[in-house]
Amino acid sequence: MLSAAASAVALGLKANWRQFSLLVLINAFVGGMVGIERTVVPLIGAEEFGVASTTLVTSFIVSFGVVKACANLVSGQLADTWGRKRVLILGWLFDLPVPLIIIWAPSWGWIVAANALLGINQGLAWSMTVIMKVDLVGPKSRGLAVGLNEFAGYLAVGVTAYLTGYLASRYGLRPVPIYLGVGYAILGAALSILLVRDTREHVRLELSNHAKEASPLGFREIFMLTSLRDRNLFAASQAGLVNNLNDGMSWGLFPLFFVANGLGVEQIGILKAVYPAVWGVLQVATGPLSDRWGRKGLIVAGMWVQAAGLLTTAMTRDFRWWLLASLLLGLGTAMVYPSLIAAVSDASHPSWRARSLSVYRFWRDLGYAIGALSAGLIADFFGFVAAIAAIAALTFLSGAIVAVAMRETTALTPARSDG
Repeated sequence: MLSAAASAVALGLKANWRQFSLLVLINAFVGGMVGIERTVVPLIGAEEFGVASTTLVTSFIVSFGVVKACANLVSGQLADTWGRKRVLILGWLFDLPVPLIIIWAPSWGWIVAANALLGINQGLAWSMTVIMKVDLVGPKSRGLAVGLNEFAGYLAVGVTAYLTGYLASRYGLRPVPIYLGVGYAILGAALSILLVRDTREHVRLELSNHAKEASPLGFREIFMLTSLRDRNLFAASQAGLVNNLNDGMSWGLFPLFFVANGLGVEQIGILKAVYPAVWGVLQVATGPLSDRWGRKGLIVAGMWVQAAGLLTTAMTRDFRWWLLASLLLGLGTAMVYPSLIAAVSDASHPSWRARSLSVYRFWRDLGYAIGALSAGLIADFFGFVAAIAAIAALTFLSGAIVAVAMRETTALTPARSDG
């Protein structure tokens, strides 16, 4: 028997468009917080603080990635026990001091610490916007829901990366470009506190129409299923890790690589904007396409398109080729990102979907740290080209693993895939 509150809710985008649209806007502010760092923060390390080691410059991404991965891991459990809205608000509270620390940081260590706080924000707030949208639309439109969520977030990353590059070319790396982050943090927190409604009743409604599990799964079993035991969840988790591994590498290395090859900060801002902007915009199409065509083909092809973009970046020395490479990276990531989240949702029972998504996002966002650290070390010893080419090869291999291991998830029952 459904509660009175549950009987008043309905699944679907049409029935929940107001809350859905609000969550899209909030995730744009979440993404914008990352965008303020894409162009200027690596240059702050190299130019303002004189950090010569590529590995040390990328250390801010390592702190971000590790903390965000751990925040992801607990976000699903918190969402199920404490409520989605509360976790979303908590994420924004951790974010409020981040832009102020970056503006006033007296040393590189303060930037690294600010990125640890940003990692908590992204792990909690972005996770909740994804989970709540999936809750609202139900099982038939997960690809669309994820596509719109990631569209908003990564379009904001791209637009903000461009704006910070433009502002930095005219006013310096600090403080003017970072003022955008102050506005994002205040607006995101205010909207989350005042207007967002929790979606746990939508989950209860979906569960009422879903086969009940014989015995509830504990977090340890869900972690093992998502990480290793379920072939679809394993394939998605390793692809997510490698996807963000190459993104972490591009975040930290590309500005330094482009500067070393003679580009100015405004041109770097354009390149750093194109990749996430294309990624964001195209997810409006690729998310629904994954609902129609299936997840696997888009994931495999997308990983290989990313590899081609990375190899083009490494092998060329011209702005126009780098622009093409950024377009390929954006296209490939747009094919992969919503399809992976939808594939994990397909293979997870509604009663533990939030926790399974949190485990997937743990592995995915750990890729930021692994990518930044490994690429920084390779660059220090063998140069930028070797680092970028190595990550390109790993990205291609990850796509091949999906091709072999994953079964098409849209053909599975929504409870879970075969192990």
